[in-house]
Amino acid sequence: MSGNKAVVYNGVGKVAVKDIGYPDLVLRDGPGVNPLNVGRKCEHGVILKVVTTNICGSDQHMVRGRTTAPEGLVLGHEITGEVIEVGRDVEYIKKGDLVSVPFNIACGRCQMCKEQKTHVCLNVNPDRPGSAYGYVDMGGWVGGQSEYVMVPYADFQLLKFPDKEQAMEKILDLTMLSDIFPTGFHGAYSAGVKSGSTVYVAGAGPVGLAAAHSAQLLGASAVIVGDLNPERLAQARSFGCETIDLSQHDNLGEQIEQILGEPVVDAAVDCVGFEAHGHGHGHTEASATVLNAIMDVTQVGGRLGIPGLYVTGDPGGVDEDAKIGSLKIRFGLGWAKAHTFVTGQTPVMKYHRGLMKMILHGKAQIAKAVNATLISIDEAPNGYADFDKGAAKKFVIDPHGSVRR
Repeated sequence: MSGNKAVVYNGVGKVAVKDIGYPDLVLRDGPGVNPLNVGRKCEHGVILKVVTTNICGSDQHMVRGRTTAPEGLVLGHEITGEVIEVGRDVEYIKKGDLVSVPFNIACGRCQMCKEQKTHVCLNVNPDRPGSAYGYVDMGGWVGGQSEYVMVPYADFQLLKFPDKEQAMEKILDLTMLSDIFPTGFHGAYSAGVKSGSTVYVAGAGPVGLAAAHSAQLLGASAVIVGDLNPERLAQARSFGCETIDLSQHDNLGEQIEQILGEPVVDAAVDCVGFEAHGHGHGHTEASATVLNAIMDVTQVGGRLGIPGLYVTGDPGGVDEDAKIGSLKIRFGLGWAKAHTFVTGQTPVMKYHRGLMKMILHGKAQIAKAVNATLISIDEAPNGYADFDKGAAKKFVIDPHGSVRR
C-alpha cells in the first residue's frame, strides 16, 4: 500500500485532505515531529486501518491558530481501528483485532505509567511529560484523522473490543472511548460527583455533554449545563439536563438558585478551557471566566474537575499574560473555600474498559448525548467549519465507509 488520505492543518482557519503516505513502524521526520523523536523505532507498535476518528475541540484550538502548531501537522487523536500489521515485539494484540486507542501515548514502562498516570508518561515526548497523536508540542506522533495510522506500545495501550460484530453495531458510542467519554467522565469523577450530587458543567460542547452524561451515570440528582450557544444547550436538555444560557445572564449563582433553590452546587466541571468568554450580553473572550465562576458557585470543601484545555502558549491570547497561559484567577477564593482542583489531560486507560462495558451493556448512551454525526474523510474540512460555528454535533470521520449508515 502507498496511499493514505489524512486531514492536515493548513494554516489559520484551514484544513485540507492530503495523501501523507502509508505509515510504517518508525516515527519519521515531518511537521511538528520533535527532532529527538525522529527515527524512533516502534516494533512494539501496530498499523491500524482507521474505522472511525473524531474531530475534537482540542483540534479546533489549533485550527483557529490559538497554538503554535506548524502547517502540515496531521490532525486527530481520537482513533478507533482494525489492526492490519503488528510489530515484531507485539505479543498479545493480533491482526484483525478491533481496538480503541487512548489519545494519551504511554510507554507502560516508566514510573508514571506504572502509577496509572498515563497522561504524563515520561518516555514519549522529549520536551515534557505526556503526549498525544496529531497535537502541537506532544512529541510529533502522527495524527489519526487518516485512513491508516501507526500506534506504538500496542500491547499496553490498546483496548480490544471482545466481539467485532457487536462493536460495529455500537461503533458510534465506542468511538468516544478514545477521548471525550473518558475525559467527560474524568471531569465529573474528579469533581467528586456521587449519588445525589448537584453538578454544574461549564460548556455544552462534546466534552461538556459527555461530562453531563457521566454525572448522570455517577448518580447526580441534578446536572446543570451552562453555555453561550442555544443549539448546544438544547442538545443538553435532550437527555435530561437543566441549562443556563450564559449569553443572556451574567450572574451564574442567581440562575443556579432558580433551579436548585440555592446558589451553589456540590461539584463543578470546566469543559471550556482557555478560549472562555465572559457571561451576559456583549460577552467577549475572558480566559479566566469559567474558573472564577465555578469557584464562586461550588460549595465550600467542593471539588473542581478541569478537563478543559489550558495551554502555555497562545498566540491569539487577549493580552500578554494570556499568551503564556497566565490567567487572572481568584485563587484566594478557591483557597478560602477549601476547594480541590484536578487538572491536566485525562488518563484514558484508567476509565476506558469500564466505560466500554457500560456501552456494550446498554447503560451509557454517549453517542446520543453528544449527537454523533458521521461524515466521510473528504467532508472533514466542512465538519471543522461547522464545528467552529458551534454546531451541536460530534463529527465522526469514517475514512473507509466502514460504518453502516
